[in-house]
Amino acid sequence: MKRFPLAALLAAFTLWLLWAVSARQAALFIVGLGLGAVLAGQRFGFTTGWRMLVEDRDASGVMGQLLLLALAAALAMPLLGHYPELTAALGPPSVSLLVGAFVFGLCMQIADGCGSGTLYKAGLGIPMNAAILPLFALGSFLGSLHLGFWLDLGRTQPVGLVTEYGWQRALLMTLAALTVIAIAVRWYARRAGTGQAPRPLVVRKWMLGAVLLALLATLNLVIAGQPWGVVYGFGLWAAKLAQASGTVDLAHNWFWSQGGNAARLQETVLMDVTSITNIGILGGALWVSAGKPTSAKPLNGTQWAVALVAGLALGYSSRLAFGCNVGAMLSGISTGSIHGWIWVPLAFAGTLLGLRIRRHFGF
Repeated sequence: MKRFPLAALLAAFTLWLLWAVSARQAALFIVGLGLGAVLAGQRFGFTTGWRMLVEDRDASGVMGQLLLLALAAALAMPLLGHYPELTAALGPPSVSLLVGAFVFGLCMQIADGCGSGTLYKAGLGIPMNAAILPLFALGSFLGSLHLGFWLDLGRTQPVGLVTEYGWQRALLMTLAALTVIAIAVRWYARRAGTGQAPRPLVVRKWMLGAVLLALLATLNLVIAGQPWGVVYGFGLWAAKLAQASGTVDLAHNWFWSQGGNAARLQETVLMDVTSITNIGILGGALWVSAGKPTSAKPLNGTQWAVALVAGLALGYSSRLAFGCNVGAMLSGISTGSIHGWIWVPLAFAGTLLGLRIRRHFGF
């Protein structure tokens, strides 16, 4: 489909949301379109940035992510401090978080995408990510069914820096920690092999992507009342299908019996703030790819099998970890959640193993 007809179709859907659903959902769909267009247009991949750092000592992607975290925190924390009706992306430090973050970091390298990466690459028409998307949703749903069991293995109460220390101190602590990480990343990247020139730390597409994503994530926080997330929408889609088929009784499940989650099951997915943003991301990526041929390296049978299994585990682990690179890392850290800081080193450790598996199977 060409860009103009697609743009007209997206505009018509936005107007229909405004008329038939709500102004908030229409606004969030527009935010989602922007997120998808930026992610796809700038190729701002969280998974790719980590892989570039480890394999090529190219820190430009991670530097872009650190800028995104700093900007998002600088915008979100004052809002959280002044408007208590806005909520942070809090998750409990737990066994579930430890296991989920490590497995997620491992699987995202094999599946070549985190939650947002899977969405925008599916929107670009990349076959592997398009095939992984429904398995990601299924895995997220299965993880929600078992989340109560995982939390019973050990957890503590969520900790929010803004609540504990106030937004000013929370922001200073966050920016200081991000600065230390940036210095460490720069040192690692500068230790290039013999005869190799250090790669540039600042690359336009990563910096521009960081600024635009930070602004859009802040808009999402203001409009939705909660930070940008991806994983919950996937699990909700699968839960709605399971409920409609009558194969699973969700009324007595620990996760889906909670008030907000139970209410989402009774409503159209268009009323869920995460779902509508996810749909917008798909639409924005589709608009970027409109009229352009999609190129992707073909996979053999073994690679397909490994990728699909990784996609299912990606969804399962993301629910255990209370989010992906967006929900746990970006939204968690930028709104002051300690669980976001726990998520990052464990996911990065998983990435180191995931890259070995990725190379073993020739991805």
